[in-house]
Amino acid sequence: MDSTLSFALTVFTGFFAITNPISNMTVFVSLTDGANKKTKHSINKRASIIAFIIVSVFVLLGQFIFEMFQISIPAFKITGGILVFYVGFEMLQSKKSNVKHIKEVDIDENIAVSPLAIPIIAGPGTIVTAMNFSSNVSTIKTALVVLIFGLMCILTFLTFRMSDLIVRKLGNNVISVIGKIMGLIIAIIGTGMIIEGIKISFDFF
Repeated sequence: MDSTLSFALTVFTGFFAITNPISNMTVFVSLTDGANKKTKHSINKRASIIAFIIVSVFVLLGQFIFEMFQISIPAFKITGGILVFYVGFEMLQSKKSNVKHIKEVDIDENIAVSPLAIPIIAGPGTIVTAMNFSSNVSTIKTALVVLIFGLMCILTFLTFRMSDLIVRKLGNNVISVIGKIMGLIIAIIGTGMIIEGIKISFDFF
Protein backbone atom coordinates (compact mmCIF):
# COMPACT_ATOMS: atom_id res chain seq x y z
CA MET A 1 0.00 0.00 0.00
CA ASP A 2 2.81 2.40 0.96
CA SER A 3 4.63 1.47 -2.24
CA THR A 4 1.56 2.25 -4.34
CA LEU A 5 1.01 5.58 -2.57
CA SER A 6 4.66 6.52 -3.01
CA PHE A 7 4.45 5.57 -6.69
CA ALA A 8 1.29 7.66 -7.15
CA LEU A 9 2.90 10.72 -5.51
CA THR A 10 6.00 10.33 -7.68
CA VAL A 11 3.90 10.08 -10.84
CA PHE A 12 1.80 13.10 -9.86
CA THR A 13 4.89 15.18 -9.11
CA GLY A 14 6.49 14.13 -12.39
CA PHE A 15 3.44 14.94 -14.46
CA PHE A 16 2.85 18.24 -12.68
CA ALA A 17 6.43 19.30 -13.35
CA ILE A 18 6.56 18.21 -16.98
CA THR A 19 3.10 19.50 -18.00
CA ASN A 20 3.58 22.63 -15.87
CA PRO A 21 -0.01 24.01 -16.07
CA ILE A 22 0.91 27.43 -14.66
CA SER A 23 3.77 28.02 -17.10
CA ASN A 24 1.77 26.65 -20.05
CA MET A 25 -1.11 28.90 -19.06
CA THR A 26 0.81 31.89 -20.42
CA VAL A 27 1.05 30.11 -23.78
CA PHE A 28 -2.71 29.51 -23.75
CA VAL A 29 -3.35 33.18 -22.97
CA SER A 30 -1.08 34.25 -25.82
CA LEU A 31 -2.61 31.85 -28.37
CA THR A 32 -6.20 32.72 -27.50
CA ASP A 33 -5.68 36.47 -27.12
CA GLY A 34 -8.67 38.21 -28.67
CA ALA A 35 -10.90 35.11 -28.72
CA ASN A 36 -14.27 35.25 -27.02
CA LYS A 37 -15.06 33.26 -23.88
CA LYS A 38 -16.96 30.52 -25.73
CA THR A 39 -14.10 29.92 -28.20
CA LYS A 40 -11.52 29.84 -25.40
CA HIS A 41 -13.58 27.26 -23.52
CA SER A 42 -13.99 25.09 -26.61
CA ILE A 43 -10.26 25.19 -27.42
CA ASN A 44 -9.35 24.46 -23.81
CA LYS A 45 -11.72 21.48 -23.57
CA ARG A 46 -10.60 19.91 -26.86
CA ALA A 47 -6.91 20.33 -26.06
CA SER A 48 -7.27 18.64 -22.66
CA ILE A 49 -9.24 15.69 -24.04
CA ILE A 50 -6.92 15.14 -27.01
CA ALA A 51 -3.81 15.30 -24.78
CA PHE A 52 -5.32 12.71 -22.42
CA ILE A 53 -6.13 10.34 -25.30
CA ILE A 54 -2.64 10.64 -26.80
CA VAL A 55 -0.77 9.92 -23.57
CA SER A 56 -3.18 7.12 -22.58
CA VAL A 57 -2.60 5.36 -25.91
CA PHE A 58 1.16 5.45 -25.41
CA VAL A 59 0.83 4.20 -21.82
CA LEU A 60 -1.53 1.33 -22.67
CA LEU A 61 0.27 0.30 -25.87
CA GLY A 62 3.76 0.94 -24.57
CA GLN A 63 4.67 -2.75 -24.35
CA PHE A 64 3.43 -3.35 -27.91
CA ILE A 65 5.49 -0.38 -29.15
CA PHE A 66 8.56 -1.75 -27.37
CA GLU A 67 8.12 -5.16 -28.99
CA MET A 68 7.34 -3.80 -32.45
CA PHE A 69 10.47 -1.65 -32.57
CA GLN A 70 12.53 -4.04 -30.40
CA ILE A 71 13.17 -1.37 -27.78
CA SER A 72 14.59 -2.55 -24.46
CA ILE A 73 13.22 -1.04 -21.25
CA PRO A 74 16.68 0.03 -19.95
CA ALA A 75 17.50 1.76 -23.26
CA PHE A 76 14.15 3.55 -23.21
CA LYS A 77 14.55 4.68 -19.61
CA ILE A 78 18.09 5.99 -20.20
CA THR A 79 17.19 7.77 -23.45
CA GLY A 80 13.94 9.10 -21.99
CA GLY A 81 15.79 10.28 -18.90
CA ILE A 82 18.27 12.21 -21.03
CA LEU A 83 15.42 13.88 -22.94
CA VAL A 84 13.49 14.77 -19.77
CA PHE A 85 16.68 16.09 -18.12
CA TYR A 86 17.35 18.25 -21.19
CA VAL A 87 13.85 19.78 -21.02
CA GLY A 88 14.30 20.55 -17.32
CA PHE A 89 17.80 21.98 -17.86
CA GLU A 90 16.49 24.35 -20.54
CA MET A 91 13.75 25.53 -18.17
CA LEU A 92 16.38 26.23 -15.50
CA GLN A 93 18.31 28.30 -18.05
CA SER A 94 15.14 30.34 -18.73
CA LYS A 95 14.90 28.97 -22.25
CA LYS A 96 11.82 27.64 -23.94
CA SER A 97 12.45 24.00 -24.74
CA ASN A 98 12.65 23.21 -28.45
CA VAL A 99 10.13 20.51 -27.66
CA LYS A 100 7.58 23.18 -26.82
CA HIS A 101 8.67 26.03 -29.08
CA ILE A 102 5.77 27.54 -31.02
CA LYS A 103 5.27 30.31 -33.50
CA GLU A 104 2.30 32.61 -34.01
CA VAL A 105 -0.90 30.75 -34.73
CA ASP A 106 -4.18 32.10 -36.04
CA ILE A 107 -7.05 31.96 -33.55
CA ASP A 108 -9.18 29.01 -34.56
CA GLU A 109 -10.10 25.82 -32.80
CA ASN A 110 -7.42 23.84 -34.65
CA ILE A 111 -4.87 25.20 -32.18
CA ALA A 112 -6.53 22.87 -29.65
CA VAL A 113 -4.79 19.99 -31.46
CA SER A 114 -1.52 21.75 -32.27
CA PRO A 115 0.22 23.38 -30.54
CA LEU A 116 -1.88 23.10 -27.35
CA ALA A 117 -2.53 19.34 -27.10
CA ILE A 118 0.71 18.55 -28.96
CA PRO A 119 3.32 19.53 -27.87
CA ILE A 120 2.30 21.91 -25.07
CA ILE A 121 0.33 19.49 -22.86
CA ALA A 122 1.30 16.11 -24.33
CA GLY A 123 4.76 16.78 -25.68
CA PRO A 124 7.54 14.22 -26.15
CA GLY A 125 8.75 14.84 -22.59
CA THR A 126 5.29 14.07 -21.19
CA ILE A 127 4.90 10.93 -23.33
CA VAL A 128 8.36 9.67 -22.38
CA THR A 129 7.66 10.32 -18.70
CA ALA A 130 4.32 8.48 -18.89
CA MET A 131 5.82 5.48 -20.66
CA ASN A 132 8.72 5.35 -18.21
CA PHE A 133 6.34 5.31 -15.25
CA SER A 134 4.24 2.57 -16.84
CA SER A 135 7.05 0.32 -18.09
CA ASN A 136 7.86 -2.84 -16.14
CA VAL A 137 5.15 -2.21 -13.50
CA SER A 138 1.90 -3.92 -12.45
CA THR A 139 -1.46 -3.39 -14.16
CA ILE A 140 -2.69 -1.41 -11.14
CA LYS A 141 0.24 1.00 -11.38
CA THR A 142 -0.27 1.37 -15.14
CA ALA A 143 -3.91 2.27 -14.48
CA LEU A 144 -2.72 4.76 -11.84
CA VAL A 145 -0.49 6.46 -14.41
CA VAL A 146 -3.49 6.93 -16.75
CA LEU A 147 -5.74 8.17 -13.94
CA ILE A 148 -3.15 10.60 -12.60
CA PHE A 149 -2.50 12.03 -16.06
CA GLY A 150 -6.28 12.40 -16.42
CA LEU A 151 -6.21 14.40 -13.18
CA MET A 152 -3.40 16.55 -14.60
CA CYS A 153 -5.49 17.23 -17.72
CA ILE A 154 -8.36 18.36 -15.49
CA LEU A 155 -6.01 20.63 -13.51
CA THR A 156 -4.62 22.02 -16.76
CA PHE A 157 -8.16 22.63 -18.04
CA LEU A 158 -9.11 24.50 -14.85
CA THR A 159 -5.86 26.51 -14.90
CA PHE A 160 -6.39 27.55 -18.52
CA ARG A 161 -10.00 28.43 -17.74
CA MET A 162 -8.89 30.80 -14.97
CA SER A 163 -5.80 31.95 -16.89
CA ASP A 164 -6.69 35.63 -17.24
CA LEU A 165 -7.35 35.97 -13.50
CA ILE A 166 -4.24 34.01 -12.47
CA VAL A 167 -1.90 36.03 -14.71
CA ARG A 168 -3.29 39.28 -13.26
CA LYS A 169 -2.91 38.06 -9.66
CA LEU A 170 0.49 36.33 -9.83
CA GLY A 171 2.33 38.35 -12.44
CA ASN A 172 4.95 37.12 -14.91
CA ASN A 173 7.83 37.15 -12.37
CA VAL A 174 6.15 34.65 -10.04
CA ILE A 175 5.21 32.44 -12.99
CA SER A 176 8.86 32.54 -14.13
CA VAL A 177 10.07 31.42 -10.68
CA ILE A 178 7.55 28.56 -10.66
CA GLY A 179 8.83 27.54 -14.09
CA LYS A 180 12.41 27.33 -12.75
CA ILE A 181 11.32 25.19 -9.80
CA MET A 182 9.47 22.86 -12.17
CA GLY A 183 12.59 22.73 -14.35
CA LEU A 184 14.69 21.56 -11.39
CA ILE A 185 12.15 18.85 -10.55
CA ILE A 186 12.04 17.69 -14.18
CA ALA A 187 15.86 17.51 -14.33
CA ILE A 188 15.92 15.41 -11.13
CA ILE A 189 13.25 13.07 -12.52
CA GLY A 190 15.28 12.69 -15.71
CA THR A 191 18.39 11.81 -13.69
CA GLY A 192 16.35 9.25 -11.75
CA MET A 193 15.19 7.63 -15.01
CA ILE A 194 18.81 7.33 -16.21
CA ILE A 195 19.93 5.75 -12.90
CA GLU A 196 16.99 3.32 -12.98
CA GLY A 197 17.81 2.33 -16.57
CA ILE A 198 21.44 1.66 -15.62
CA LYS A 199 20.37 -0.41 -12.59
CA ILE A 200 18.09 -2.57 -14.75
CA SER A 201 20.82 -2.98 -17.38
CA PHE A 202 23.30 -4.37 -14.87
CA ASP A 203 20.75 -6.05 -12.57
CA PHE A 204 21.61 -3.82 -9.63
CA PHE A 205 19.11 -3.69 -6.79
